[in-house]
Amino acid sequence: MKNRIFNNWSFPRIIRLIIGIIIIIDAIYSKDVLIGVLGFFFTSMAVFSLGCCAVGGCYSPTKNGLGSAENVNYDEVH
Repeated sequence: MKNRIFNNWSFPRIIRLIIGIIIIIDAIYSKDVLIGVLGFFFTSMAVFSLGCCAVGGCYSPTKNGLGSAENVNYDEVH
């Protein structure tokens, strides 16, 4: 867990942290709980490296090893 928090900081992760802190500050000034929850969401995603901006979070390989696109067999439907 400590490794996930302190390592692999990327630009999108830093931006999410800054946006989350700004939203939390705005929620405190406006006394709005729902905005505070949204700010906590963005901040926790950045701190714990969760979501698609995590290193390799939404990566899906282009080839899955099941064969190439040239060897696809189609069945004719009537």
